[in-house]
Amino acid sequence: MRYLQILKVAYKALGRNKMRSSLTMLGIIIGVGAVIAMMGIGQGAKKMINDQIASLGDNLLTIFPGSHMSGGMRAGAGTRTSLTDEDAKAIKDNCSAVLRVSPEVRTGAQVVAGNLNWGTSIEGYSTDFPLIRSWPLFSGSFFTEQDVKGATKVCILGKTVVDNLFSGQDPVGEIIRIKKLPFRVIGVLSPKGQNAFGHDQDDMIIVPYTTAQKKIAGITHVNSIIASALDRTEIDLAQQQITQLLRQRHKILPGQDDDFTVRSQLDIASAAGSTSSVMTILLAAIASISLIVGGIGIMNIMLVSVTERTREIGIRMAVGAKGKDILIQFLIESIVLSLIGGLIGIILGVVCSQLISVILHWSIYTSVPAVVLSFLFAAFVGIFFGFYPARKASLLDPIEALRYE
Repeated sequence: MRYLQILKVAYKALGRNKMRSSLTMLGIIIGVGAVIAMMGIGQGAKKMINDQIASLGDNLLTIFPGSHMSGGMRAGAGTRTSLTDEDAKAIKDNCSAVLRVSPEVRTGAQVVAGNLNWGTSIEGYSTDFPLIRSWPLFSGSFFTEQDVKGATKVCILGKTVVDNLFSGQDPVGEIIRIKKLPFRVIGVLSPKGQNAFGHDQDDMIIVPYTTAQKKIAGITHVNSIIASALDRTEIDLAQQQITQLLRQRHKILPGQDDDFTVRSQLDIASAAGSTSSVMTILLAAIASISLIVGGIGIMNIMLVSVTERTREIGIRMAVGAKGKDILIQFLIESIVLSLIGGLIGIILGVVCSQLISVILHWSIYTSVPAVVLSFLFAAFVGIFFGFYPARKASLLDPIEALRYE
């Protein structure tokens, strides 16, 4: 009952100076709102990157060739021609943790359809491509194993290519020319948009990898190999098996560097997650400065309040209030200011996050833990910055306090 009475007294004290209490809460309101909005932006960016990485494929593994060495100069990763379609077949046949495999051949070309033309990427894969990349068709059908074996001139178009060559019409069954060779369009890929690196995934044409090798690029090697593990828990094992197999096939001795690199979806997600986490922490830390400033404002106002109410404190002590009661009263006032400011700040932060999402078209994700953390931080600020003024009030001498004018 005594604590309930102290709470009522604290509430009345704050109510006597509504404007001052409101201005004191303003720092907490802005601080909490800024923290929630900034964490929402950071978490939204992280979620968007993870979704885009997940869209790259199902338990994806990518094998790149190593760097080319010439005269002591290393030309950089991917410049060697150490991978072949036989490597891809060996991986599928001998790696138990690998479910699907496809060679990848990439080149660029000017594509002509009627009186329109478009420069795009030509990519060759096996029939496992749509399953590895989790990329269904919008219309038409995918090429078959017979198309791969016969290196037939069939192709599947990305949405960007369709928009630029066929103006939204269904191109299935039409003939296009790639490097002056006629190709029959048999399908259109579902749109995926930009990936995590800003590249338009829909700006490409897919052909059988044998067709890309023999009739477009004129090469016998493959640019890379993509594969999918049996499930997410098998990705590391699949990575190890592929590495061991390719070292054996390429006759790489112990202690020698690999002439290839195996990257998993988890590696990409981990790197992107680390970057976005650092960004989220940085944004939240910057926004938290507003909370610290708001806490200093609370301390300042509570010190002023102690000075103004010195005589009132003396009277309360004279009629039996203990130092502990005075301490709790002023501490409650500080905490109430912080908590009310925190609640308003949460509403402000959520509203601002939604406005940012609507106006700037950013991906915003306001999580419950972020809201709870901001609220608890606001309460901590109230306790931390309110303790000194409250303790100062509790240590006042009753007789000196009664003499204060």
